[in-house]
Amino acid sequence: MRKAKPKKRVILPDPVFNDQKVSKFVNHLMYDGKKNTSYEIFYKALDIVKEKMSNEEKSALEIWKQALDNITPQVEVKSRRIGGATFQVPTEIRPDRKESVSMKNMIQFARKRGGKSMADRLAAEIMDAYNSQGGAFKRKEDMHRMAEANRAFAHFRF
Repeated sequence: MRKAKPKKRVILPDPVFNDQKVSKFVNHLMYDGKKNTSYEIFYKALDIVKEKMSNEEKSALEIWKQALDNITPQVEVKSRRIGGATFQVPTEIRPDRKESVSMKNMIQFARKRGGKSMADRLAAEIMDAYNSQGGAFKRKEDMHRMAEANRAFAHFRF
């Protein structure tokens, strides 16, 4: 890169769980700078998860973290042009990008779901991801399958 790398911004932990991961998730969930609304949606979704999965010994936050881990991809494919042909080259994902991709996938598939409120849809997606099913988990599986199919081009890695 020509310029210096931009400084990483420090994200303050959320008020309830005192966790930075929650703040990042809420920032991804936010529309039009309405952070309070997205906090409400997130906490309501965790309450719904806690109600519906009361038989689990884990807390709602631990269930959410496990769900994120279940939908976090390890590899992705990037397009690379070599001699007029475009190859899908499998590459490992940086840890910060892994986290970001998994959060965005969870939110994207929660928004696509049918349901009453965003909190209900998010709670349903969290529970599905925790049980290794649902849209976000399927996306991770598809990413891994694509990378596996294109393993022959791994030597073109950047």
